[in-house]
Amino acid sequence: MGRSQETFGKKEVRNKNDKKRKEKEQKRARKKSEGKRSSFDDMIAYVDEFGKITSTRPDPDKKTVILAESIELNITKNNPEAYPDFVRKGVVTFFNTSKGYGFIRDTETHHSVFFHSNNLQEPVKENNIVQYEMGKGPKGPSALNVKLLKE
Repeated sequence: MGRSQETFGKKEVRNKNDKKRKEKEQKRARKKSEGKRSSFDDMIAYVDEFGKITSTRPDPDKKTVILAESIELNITKNNPEAYPDFVRKGVVTFFNTSKGYGFIRDTETHHSVFFHSNNLQEPVKENNIVQYEMGKGPKGPSALNVKLLKE
């Protein structure tokens, strides 16, 4: 009973698994007989003066002393001139009235900025000079509150 229907492939798989199990037991027994335990000191890693991880302790003679008084801390105050102006001027380079979107070329940076017809304060056409606010759209920078300055 039992193994009468066992094929050659099944026998090979069973023998392979038995071999693996025996090798694992031998390895476990070898480790136990050696008795080498890993200590906490073996697990510690150090960082040298160049930022590399080593297993050797750093040399105490190479230690440099830094006085707390020699460290300078600077705090920058909120200066409105330092921040970019969000109200900008530009020229409408493209506007599709049927689809309701267009692009404005900024006069300072010469970057092209997307705008949607929902953000228009007044109707615009191509080559009109407009004033707008920079904002964040779903796919990048977008022009908001677009107002007509000159036709």
